Amino acid sequence: MSAAVTAFSFATVPSLIVDYGSARRVGELLRERYRATRLVLVTDRFLNESGLLRPALQSLANAGWQVNVIDDVVADPPDHVVLDAAARARASGAEVVLGLGGGSSMDVAKLIAVLCASSQSLDAMYGVGKVEGPRLPLVLMPTTAGTGSEVTAISIVTTGATTKSGVVSPVLYADLAILDAELTLGLPAQATAATGIDAMVHAIEAYTSARLKNPLSDMLSKEALRLLYPNLLRACRDGGNRQAREAMLLGATLAGQAFSNAPVAAVHALAYPLGGHFHVPHGLSNALVLMHVLRFNAPHASSRYAELAETLGCEFAAQAGTDEKAYAFIDAMEALVVATGIPRTLREVGVAAADLPMLAGDAMKQQRLLVNNPREMTEQSALDIYRAAL
Repeated sequence: MSAAVTAFSFATVPSLIVDYGSARRVGELLRERYRATRLVLVTDRFLNESGLLRPALQSLANAGWQVNVIDDVVADPPDHVVLDAAARARASGAEVVLGLGGGSSMDVAKLIAVLCASSQSLDAMYGVGKVEGPRLPLVLMPTTAGTGSEVTAISIVTTGATTKSGVVSPVLYADLAILDAELTLGLPAQATAATGIDAMVHAIEAYTSARLKNPLSDMLSKEALRLLYPNLLRACRDGGNRQAREAMLLGATLAGQAFSNAPVAAVHALAYPLGGHFHVPHGLSNALVLMHVLRFNAPHASSRYAELAETLGCEFAAQAGTDEKAYAFIDAMEALVVATGIPRTLREVGVAAADLPMLAGDAMKQQRLLVNNPREMTEQSALDIYRAAL
């Protein structure tokens, strides 16, 4: 090894189980780890009423767990939902928290685990490294292959009418993440596409992050893309394709481990206002601005995009230079998004030209993310990107 290794730190969950059908055994899996009896299961109403959770609930009951189900989590959860859920969990005497659902359910579960064991207020936790208190034991099980929340130290909360705030702290790393691809079977094609592209964005932005990029996050980003890129359309076209679902779920988790250490950037910064103002699902928000941010970043990230082109096996001439490879990567990503059939323009989700200055102004409030972008993003740059995406 000729070059010196730049100092870096890396953190992730201490335990990960990847096992198809493990939701049917979750009670005994948790009983092997905990002597407690009172568990709060955090999810959303659709998952609870659809019957998807029934095998897990039966397993928990069989293993002697007294379960309090909190199922009023909604997408982009407002702070009052988090606080109400935490109060109910506390009143039930919760000893273990299980987040089972999409990214929002897992994000709320993380915060419940802290709020039940600490006297710190939620308002005091917003930002990076501000969580002070202990937390309850925390287990996370995703039902979508996208957010990677099961292995991140991040929770996103809607604060006020339209803004999102992040709680970022190693305290939020779960004790155990369980990946059961059976829970993702039959996820509708549009949701599969949006969440899958979200996971790919995590990998891309981690690999090109201007801050904290490191050899481990690079390795995870590349392996995530190797799993996600060839399997996204397979999972969209055949929701019961077990192999594709398993690859997507693991890929999303690896991407989550990558971006939890090498943070995301402008794609997410520009996506958040779309969710806040127009209630566009997070994965779709990312997809709507992705191509335009990639092209904006290309002059400053061409070598890394070129490396990702090779990772994906993109087609380019044998003698292709860095720029040609970089744009082959961008073209490949655009072709993938087009093939999924999800909306491609802001107009399709209700955004008008008159809304763009407001969106650009709000995007600039996401400095926690913008500082990670490989190219400086100004408010005018953000406005230009939104115009291109309109």
